[in-house]
Amino acid sequence: MKTQVGIIGGGPSGLLLSQLLHVQGIDNVVLEKHTRDYVLSRIRAGVLEHGFADLMREARCGERMDAEGEIHDGFEIAHEGRRDRIDLKGLTGGNSVIVYGQTELTRDLYDAREKMGGLVVHEALDVQPHDIGTDSPYLTYEQEGEKKRLDCEYIIGADGFHGVSRKSIPKGKIREFERVYPFGWLGVLSETKPVSPELIYARHERGFALCSLRSQVLSRYYIQVPLSDTTDQWSDDAFWEELKLRLPEDVSAKLETGPSIEKSIAPLRSFVAEPMRYGNMFLAGDAAHIVPPTGARGLNSAASDIYYLYHAMRDRYKKGDDSGLEAYSAKALARVWKGQRFSWWMTMLLHKFPENAPFDQRLQETDLDYLLSSEAAMASLAENYVGLAF
Repeated sequence: MKTQVGIIGGGPSGLLLSQLLHVQGIDNVVLEKHTRDYVLSRIRAGVLEHGFADLMREARCGERMDAEGEIHDGFEIAHEGRRDRIDLKGLTGGNSVIVYGQTELTRDLYDAREKMGGLVVHEALDVQPHDIGTDSPYLTYEQEGEKKRLDCEYIIGADGFHGVSRKSIPKGKIREFERVYPFGWLGVLSETKPVSPELIYARHERGFALCSLRSQVLSRYYIQVPLSDTTDQWSDDAFWEELKLRLPEDVSAKLETGPSIEKSIAPLRSFVAEPMRYGNMFLAGDAAHIVPPTGARGLNSAASDIYYLYHAMRDRYKKGDDSGLEAYSAKALARVWKGQRFSWWMTMLLHKFPENAPFDQRLQETDLDYLLSSEAAMASLAENYVGLAF
């Protein structure tokens, strides 16, 4: 089988790029090792910056997002029993974010690929890139016990942090930067009314907490826990009790609790691999970078990679112009590192670090106090939260 662009990974990044390329008449094939149902079962981020939303519309699959997604013009930071609101719209000249679950977004992309006759190969096992340093790269994979080959002009590695793409780049040709944080987020999804119409980020001496939502009947809550904890140690009742302790009393009093329909612990990590290109293979999303979820940059950083790749591929096939492909890694990394800085800063600001000395704790408190007393500081936060310009 032959195609112009071979995409490894059928998550939102790979599907979005596939859809955008298809709209431009650029042939592509997506290889995904899991089933569609498995991909759609993953519970992930739900805060989309305006640039991501525009990409979904350009890909002709933003109708449900626009109809069902919730526009949020701000969020709150809870601390010392009080709440301060960050006015995203007012501080950025009218920008906001859309709360729309990644599961629903991925479903929209799958439906669009199916409607357009796009080829997404599921249960493609043991995918391996070959000759990526040449002008004739190709992919091999196994499906239903049969070995297959996909010849392509370019390979996109959108197969996540543990995928094969980044690992296929020769040692010495890629550099990795990483910070692992000494805690994780215990997340619970419940069929309950959200405690607040906007997100609440809570800084507390017991640890960080976040009140989020997927819809008006589906809530997502998180609490900071040690990396040694497991979900078996946390009953639903224990989770709700701990969450209430970390929220202001007026919020705790109206928190609606219920059985969890999903519960998981995500470790927090900052990671960047550079460059994001080797030969004719390009990395995108989690294959190249991971951020702590504190600043809602993970899915949005992946979308910015897709923005640059899409425009570069369009110029290559429509105009014969390779300059976008040549500049891809540098452009993408410039925005990735800004997202890393913001996510790191939000994480350092709002979490309890067990190793912090009293001096560090005072600085953390002062940083938050300065943020909430300075319109310029809040404007900087808001600008990063709604998404920097591409």
